[in-house]
Amino acid sequence: MGIPTILDTDIGHDVDDVWALAFLLKCPELDVKLITTSTGNTIYRASLVAKILQLMGRTDIPIGIGIPLDDNPHTHNAWLDDFDLGQYPGTLIRDGVGAICNTIMSAESKVSLICIGPVPNIAAALTRQPAICDNAKFVGMHGSIYRGYLDAPKPAREFNVMTHALACQAVFEASWEKVITPLDTCGNVILDGERFGQVREAAKQQGPTSAASICLENHLLWFKAARDWPILKRMDPQLQSSILYDLVAVYLGFTEQSLDMETLPIVITPDGKTLIDEQGQYVRCALNWHDKNEFLNLVTERLVTASPGT
Repeated sequence: MGIPTILDTDIGHDVDDVWALAFLLKCPELDVKLITTSTGNTIYRASLVAKILQLMGRTDIPIGIGIPLDDNPHTHNAWLDDFDLGQYPGTLIRDGVGAICNTIMSAESKVSLICIGPVPNIAAALTRQPAICDNAKFVGMHGSIYRGYLDAPKPAREFNVMTHALACQAVFEASWEKVITPLDTCGNVILDGERFGQVREAAKQQGPTSAASICLENHLLWFKAARDWPILKRMDPQLQSSILYDLVAVYLGFTEQSLDMETLPIVITPDGKTLIDEQGQYVRCALNWHDKNEFLNLVTERLVTASPGT
């Protein structure tokens, strides 16, 4: 069996969470025990997770509904369409925070807790059950150490940290093992050229229940909904993906093979900065790639390989 895994996601705003979830479901190294939705309208987010799980034949994975805070635009409504969460055949858990605690505490081996959004669910779980630190590793798409978005030479206040910074501070101060991909390594992850062409072809050949089709459909519809985002102005959605930050966190859930890691004392400030500070807790940070092509090829291969029965 793979590593017991929980995904905590703010799916439904930026489209990278969709690509990350599809990739996660194609990774045999990870045994997904629970998916929880974070911030905003967490029922809307749970509906997106549920539709993806239903299409990909994974309704065995429970969905936990997280704490609804600070909603942002629902950029995936066109793909969600008339999906009815009330008719979903899988398990829905209204107390997503409790589900995180119960899943970690009952796991027979250490859980990879992969977090690809703001982390109020995780901070609340730590308050409710501090002992989860003993049986989980926090794996996050969080922060900016030396570089910012699109390889900018200065660090930035990264969205997942800046949104509910105090919750992030509590998560980083907790005593569990911590591994992150900051913007240094995830801030310019794009599928383009032949790799994006493979995703397009797989979507065409394998149909709407495939990982490739789910990613491509969400990508194209999301681009229309988010076309006013400044970062998209020069992007042709027919030729490339958007920035797929969250894929790197999923990858770190089971390997660090293509990345250069450094253990640094990290502090999260109340205004959402990620700083190296001797007073901080030690965090393994993915600061550079030594084989980014290997990673991108793996992602592409997983997304385009048909699942049995597809």
